[in-house]
Amino acid sequence: MKSVRRLLTLAVAASAAMATVIGLAPQAMAAVDPVLASPYLYQWGGQTSPTAAMSATGVKAFTLAFVLSDGTCNPKWDGSRSLTGSDKTMIQNIRNAGGDVIPSFGGWSGTKLGSKCTSASALAGAYQKVIDAYGLKAIDLDIENTDEFQNATVQDRILNAVKLTKQKNPNLKVVITIGTTTTGPDTWGKRLINQAKAIGAGVDVWSVMPFDFSDGGDMAALTKSAVDGLKNQLKTTFGWNDDTAYRHSGLSSMNGKTDNAGETVTVANFNSIRGYAASHHLARLTFWATNRDCSGGGECSGISQDKYAFTKIVAGYTG
Repeated sequence: MKSVRRLLTLAVAASAAMATVIGLAPQAMAAVDPVLASPYLYQWGGQTSPTAAMSATGVKAFTLAFVLSDGTCNPKWDGSRSLTGSDKTMIQNIRNAGGDVIPSFGGWSGTKLGSKCTSASALAGAYQKVIDAYGLKAIDLDIENTDEFQNATVQDRILNAVKLTKQKNPNLKVVITIGTTTTGPDTWGKRLINQAKAIGAGVDVWSVMPFDFSDGGDMAALTKSAVDGLKNQLKTTFGWNDDTAYRHSGLSSMNGKTDNAGETVTVANFNSIRGYAASHHLARLTFWATNRDCSGGGECSGISQDKYAFTKIVAGYTG
């Protein structure tokens, strides 16, 4: 047992040394899963103090939006901010408070790395720059813009880049986030999932965005139907049973009013969604975004709600 304890001691020392090498505080090595319960946070407009949200809600992780192309195959925050500027400071502040982050590549707007990087190896290199910059445990690839999603060549480039990235970083978790219909992934979403299997990409979690469906309806019920559809596609593609497929599934909702007039995710809806996620042990529960998690219009959710109501719901999710 002495030799075992010595090995453990050496392992802890090595972890601390690694934290020092990559410029991270020892708190960064804490066992926080950045994938499981991490609302989106962005550095433009609205509430941008993650530590205030952490203190108020108990949330431990955030999905940071968005890493984009600077016009070439080079990653920058929103396509313009360097990896070493204010975003790095924000990440360190989150880690100093006992939390962690998962950067999100893509989104709807802006120039995408998947399009600008002309090969899988180049794209993997762009991902690696961000992984190395922050000593990451996970990345989220938000594939929703038509340039990346509705393009077979770019889809395959992204998946092959994921495969290369996983080979270089075997402990890294990769999430792919896509749009959805009320019954699950559309034709392009199904293609992406099937190609991931064919390529052997090694995607850990598939997450859908169950909103912008219509002008109204029960958003809790529609969300459950969409995620059930994702689960069924994963079963079909990978040969998993229900439980395994759910454990590779996730969802990214939107708090309050969505982009479609009349469509609203209420606090009650989101509580029901969390209950559904917990009952099926979904791998990921998130929403857009903690910046909007306040009452009224403007930068807020557009509904009457307590501040951080949705973030508190995510913070209570344990899978």
